[in-house]
Amino acid sequence: MIKTETKEEFNLEITSRNFTSTRNACKLCAPLGASIAFRGIEGCIPLIHGSQGCSTYIRRYVISHFKEPIDIASSNFSEQSAIFGGGDNLKTAIDNLRRQYQPAAIGISTTCLSETIGDDVELYIDQYRKSNKDESLPVIIHASTPSYRGTHLEGFQEALRATVETLARGGPHTDRLNLIPGFLSAEDLRHLKEILSDFGIGHTLLPDYSETLDGESWEEYQKLSAGGTTIEAIRAMGRAQATIQFGKSLKGLNTAATFLEGKFGVQSLTLGIPVGIRETDLFFKALKEWSGLEIPQKYQQERGRLVDAYIDGHKYVYGKRAIIYGEADFVAALASWLDEIGIVPALCATGACTGKFKETVLSGLKNCPEEPLICEDTDFADMLDTCRTMGIDMVMGSSKGYFISRKLGVPLVRVGFPIHDRIGGQRILHVGYRGTQQLFDRVVNALIEAGQERSAVGYSYI
Repeated sequence: MIKTETKEEFNLEITSRNFTSTRNACKLCAPLGASIAFRGIEGCIPLIHGSQGCSTYIRRYVISHFKEPIDIASSNFSEQSAIFGGGDNLKTAIDNLRRQYQPAAIGISTTCLSETIGDDVELYIDQYRKSNKDESLPVIIHASTPSYRGTHLEGFQEALRATVETLARGGPHTDRLNLIPGFLSAEDLRHLKEILSDFGIGHTLLPDYSETLDGESWEEYQKLSAGGTTIEAIRAMGRAQATIQFGKSLKGLNTAATFLEGKFGVQSLTLGIPVGIRETDLFFKALKEWSGLEIPQKYQQERGRLVDAYIDGHKYVYGKRAIIYGEADFVAALASWLDEIGIVPALCATGACTGKFKETVLSGLKNCPEEPLICEDTDFADMLDTCRTMGIDMVMGSSKGYFISRKLGVPLVRVGFPIHDRIGGQRILHVGYRGTQQLFDRVVNALIEAGQERSAVGYSYI
């Protein structure tokens, strides 16, 4: 029988010695990240300033992960607009969105094409506002997001910074806390809100797509699903006491949090994504110090159960070796957690080019018996070539790494984004003691199942 391979498998196999192109990129495009961030704002519709294909690609990716309808508008570039500019297309697109959706906000993200030809989007928006000065217009936010300048996570962060630059206002400070958690699952966002509410902390979570991209079923179709951070709450972010942002690599960068600090004096604190006991302890410690309140009993109990689970499962995970990949800060958080439970993060990879990925990953390792191989600006073809002889026991990341796990014959524990080949990717909980507990159970069970499958006996009692 002749074994047939998919196109992706074939491409992975033909990695040639002098090949320099990117294949099966370990990243997604910047406007995709911006579109997800914009859908975390109440009544906001994303608008891609570029060709129709860009918005179609984004819709396909987002729908297959979240299993929810999402409208991504496009200014629909043609050959003519690619040569003479897309100003007329953009203004027509805004007119159409106002008529069809009556949005509270329109989030415009630019594509490689519109950025390459030098479209002055700020000028177009200003012209549109002047020509419609007597009408009630939605908030218009513009994020510059060419994919040749960054990944989907850079697009996500750029959209958030553009949002607070456009909307946030100063004034007397309140006792509220801003939380900018980064690109996490919808379930993560719900859990973070639960934690802040249990502390009794008034807060603004930006963005909040926990309902807009993972809501209830509808009796009738809704053009813009309910939920999201309100415009009023974003305006008030400039008057909050402090901002917590997740992502160690963001420290020192021009982010939404640093803008709020520089413009309005809102103190900012950068933490790692709270995966694992070490990083979650730091998050809870920050909340405790900021609020002056004790950690609620239920979280102390969750932490205790997690420690107990570590003891129970230690013999199954200690000394195992894993590949992890994805967004830079998410990989750094996973590496720190695997190090915490005794798994060696042998290969840590990201498609991003941050210049400090290695430093960020290493800063979270305390027990690792060897220095892992840390690769940024890489792709899945290179990852497969690199790891064939590394003695890997497990792969951890999105569905895009499925072919690596298949080639190596080891389990893939799906986390992060995108998850196309399973249901419930948007409901995976990664953060906090509770999320870490769920990750730990999944990892241990994946390793046990792989051992059972390889066993000639097939033990049912382990």
